[in-house]
Parts: sequence; structure tokens; C-alpha cells
Amino acid sequence: MLTLSENAIARAAETAGAAESLGDLPEWNLADLYSAMDAPEVGRDLAKVEADARAFEERYKGNLAAIAERSGAELADAVMAYEKIDDLMGRLASFAGLVYAGNTTDPKRQKFYGDIQDRLTDASTHLIFFTLELNRIADETLDRAAEAPALARYKPWLADIRKERPYQLDDQIERLFHEKHVTGRAAWNRLFDETIAGLRFEVDGQELSIEPTLNLLQSSDGEKRRAASEALARTFKENLGIFTLITNTLAKDKDISDRWRGFEDVADSRHLANRVEREVVDALVSAVRDAYPRLSHRYYAMKAKWLGMEKLNHWDRNAPLPSADTRPIPWEEARATVLDAYGAFSEELADIAARFFDLGWIDAPSRPGKAPGAFAHPTVPSAHPYVLLNYLGKTRDVMTLAHELGHGVHQVLAAPNGALMAPTPLTLAETASVFGEMLTFRALLDKAETREKRKIMLASKVEDMLNTVVRQIAFYSFERKVHEARKEGELTADSLCELWMSVQAESLGPAIAFREGYETFWTYIPHFIHSPFYVYAYAFGDCLVNSLYAVYEEAEAGFQEKYFELLKAGGTKHHSELLAPFGLDATDPAFWQKGLAVIERLIDELEEMDS
Repeated sequence: MLTLSENAIARAAETAGAAESLGDLPEWNLADLYSAMDAPEVGRDLAKVEADARAFEERYKGNLAAIAERSGAELADAVMAYEKIDDLMGRLASFAGLVYAGNTTDPKRQKFYGDIQDRLTDASTHLIFFTLELNRIADETLDRAAEAPALARYKPWLADIRKERPYQLDDQIERLFHEKHVTGRAAWNRLFDETIAGLRFEVDGQELSIEPTLNLLQSSDGEKRRAASEALARTFKENLGIFTLITNTLAKDKDISDRWRGFEDVADSRHLANRVEREVVDALVSAVRDAYPRLSHRYYAMKAKWLGMEKLNHWDRNAPLPSADTRPIPWEEARATVLDAYGAFSEELADIAARFFDLGWIDAPSRPGKAPGAFAHPTVPSAHPYVLLNYLGKTRDVMTLAHELGHGVHQVLAAPNGALMAPTPLTLAETASVFGEMLTFRALLDKAETREKRKIMLASKVEDMLNTVVRQIAFYSFERKVHEARKEGELTADSLCELWMSVQAESLGPAIAFREGYETFWTYIPHFIHSPFYVYAYAFGDCLVNSLYAVYEEAEAGFQEKYFELLKAGGTKHHSELLAPFGLDATDPAFWQKGLAVIERLIDELEEMDS
């Protein structure tokens, strides 16, 4: 038997060997934004933003209604000037955020990120008046001004800010909310990020950061999965106080903002930001919860049988099947897999995705201090997106690469809409990412040589879908419970853990045995902190793409062109308008059933393979 120190040495050797087998992992080149934190261009652009924002306020504050009455072209000049400042501010903020994400525990990066936030917040206080004042212009006056060609281009943006009108406050209150953000919500977000990045988890004598530890939950070795889960639980429990404080503070902060603005439901502000109706989201949530027994409950019971267990321990939920290929997938193979799948659908899609590899737009290695998880950051239209991964060579990492590249391609295609209209509402922002995953999965499934390999691939895809749909709706249900309960008073750590377990038991079903420690696993989910109620967007996107992919499989020539038009629209069109060319309607309750039926059919096929 290995001693503890020998175990640690063996683990380190195994980790080093796994990393070596992945090949050279790319690190992003941020020089397209700025060459370094101390680059003179950073100071120059900060000074320019501050001066331009003050000049903008002096020129336009209090004058917008008169300008709108006088000339739509002149009002368009104001919007374009605002957009130009917004783009430059976005460049600075993006650079600071990406530098920080590369190592959130580095004091120099922490300070740089904090200083940039402070100065941009100060500068942007001079711009707050603009959308507030635009919304005070009479509808008929603004409509008449928007007939000018230069302003007509911005009609979608003007319509969007009009939707915010019922919830906007007095200018001085808006300014106070804005200025205190950096010492309020943003500060608590940063505390969460730096706490998570600084946590260490002792597994078999080796101290790991969060990403490698979570990765062990996908190990083929059940003892490694158990050890990793117990290490996560120990460290989360030791830090439960700070995560409870962060959660309570942010939930209360949101409640205060919602009450002042007049939002009726805890998630209404997210629905407004997503440009989706509450009824549509409620229909999605109801459809998914009703499907739990047919989806997750049924699948995990099957998986327990495959693994020879009466019930799956919670750490076995994402375990590979016994005959699965668990070799680390080299980076170049992952690249080829995704680009080939994209290319089979559209060469243009693959060509755009290839830029991320060729031009240094991806940061792939898992490093101590690096932000966990994965994201595609759009930065600003005058630059290009960047992708962050923590690539460890798992099949799911390849799917994550396909997912984030989908986001990246979407962001590239939407960029010509400009800084104000390129951003896509979160519900539609997941379309290209989930579609990219589906393309990659279908390409791999077509190459499965044996029945057993097909079964393994189907099971892996079902698990990804359950994580995207069932798990995310459970997350949404948990958030709702937390935010509703917080209205009645501060929540204890035990009460948060109880709420977490209630939604986990409901969503995952009786085939999962929740062992001691799992009650703390709510603590590390970043979406709860950074983007309250974001999570339903994943389920929205997955169900949407399931329906969209079915249209693709049945479509004649022309689907790709319509798909590209959807992506190029960015934030200029409502989801109903974008889905209409495909014959899809998210307001129809049957729409969600169609998407969920795709998952159900895959589980049916797995059941038939067992019979």
C-alpha cells in the first residue's frame, strides 16, 4: 500500500503525464486589446474615456428632447457618439476582466482589475443620463425622429431601452445605484471569485485547485471520485460562512433594487434583460419539471444498473461507463474534431471558428488561480471575442470547446451590429453554443463503429443534456427559493443547504444517493453570484436547439443561410421574429415538449439497447 507521501508523488506524476499527453495548450494573446497592464495605451484610453464622457454630458444633457424635435440626424449623431464611448469603455473593461480571469489570485491583477473598474464607473456616471433622458422623449417625437436614415438603424436599440422605461428611477438615484455598484454587488462578486480561486482541496495527499478536483468526479476510478467529492465537501464546509454571507448579501441587494424599480417577481429583471416573457419561462420550467421522471429519474436508474449499483452515489452521477474510452484527448484532436463537425455543416462556420485557434483567441490550460469553468467573452465589436477553457482532455472538455466556439462564432457574426446592438439576449445567446455541441456530437456518433460505442456516446450526450436542462432548471428553482425566502429574513447556512437538497432530490430522483457533504455543493456555482437566474437560458437554448436541429435534419437547402441570419441579428430582433423562419414558436407550450422529446427518445434508444 502507498503511504500518503507516496500517494501524492504518484498523483503528481499522473497529473503531469496527463497534462503532457494533451499536447501544447494555447494561451490567449490579449495584445489585440492592449499589450500589457502597464501599456501607455491603457492610460491614454482611460483619459480619453473620462474626457469624452464629460464632454458628452456637457453637450447633450438636458437637450435630447429639443434635438429629437429638431432633427433625427442630429439625435443619431448623439447615439453614435455614445456608442463610440461605450465601445472604448468595453475594450478597457474586457482587457481588465480577461487579465484578471487568467489569475484571480495575483495581487497585481486584482489591483489592475479593481482600478479599471473604479475609473470606468466614475467615467460612466456622466453617461447615465442619456438612456434615461431618451426614455422621457414622447413616443411620437422619437418615432418621427427615427424616420431619419441614420437613426432608423438604431430602432431596435431604442425599442429595447423603451422596455426599461417603467422601471427606471430618478436620475440621481440611478447615479447612486451605479456608483455604489463597484463597492456593492461588484465587490461581492470579486470576493466570491477570489475565494473560489484560492480554495485548495486535499485529495490523496495532494492539494488541488477547484477545476482539477471537479474533473476527478469524471474519473473511471470510483475511489478517486469519492475522494474528490469528500475533499470538495470538506473545503466547502470550512468556507460555508463566507458563501452564506455572500449569498445573503447579494439576494438582499437584488431585493432592494427590485423593490425600488417595481419588479413584481424575483426573476422579472432577468426576463426583461433576456427580452423574454415570464409566461414563456414559466412554461419551460413547468415542462421540464413535469419531465423529471421521464428523463433524469429514468436515466440515472439505468446508469446505476450499468455500474452494478442499487443507487448511484452523488459522486457517481457523471462517472464514465465501464467500457468508455477514458484516455486524455489531445488538444489537436479536440481541435480537429470540432472544426470538422463545424465544417460539415458550413465551411464559413469552420473558418470563423478556426480563427480562435490560429490567432491566439483561446486560453486552454488549467492553472492555479485561473477562473474556473469556461466562457466566451465577446469583448467589443472593434476587436474580437476570446475563449477561456480549463481543458483537461475529457470528452466533456471537447464538447465544452464546441460550446464556447459556438458562442465565439455567434459573437463574431453579430459584431457588425455595433456595440449597442451586437449583444444577444441570454436566451438566444445559447443557441449557437448548443448547436455547435450538437453538430460535434452527431459527427462523433456517426463514427461509432460498434453498438457499445454508440451506447457510450448516447449516454454521454444524454448526461450533457440532463446537465443542461434538468440541472439548470433545478438551479433556477433553487434560486427562486433562496430569493423568495430572503425576503423574510437572513438565511442560515443550514437553510440554504436544505433548499439545495430539496431541488436536487426532486430533479435527480430516487436513483441518486446523496451522501454527507453534498448539501454544500451550491456554494461553488458562479451563476448564482454573477448572473441571478441566468441558468434557465441553458435549458431554453437546449430545448430550442433540439427543435432547431430537427428542422435542420428535415430541411431542404437554405437552412444554413437562415441560421446565419439568426446569428447575425445579434440583439436586433425578438426571439419570436428570429424563430419564425424555422416554423418555431417559443410561446407555444408544445414547443418545449418537442425539445424534451428529443432527450426522451435518446433515453428510449438506450433502454432498447439493454433489452
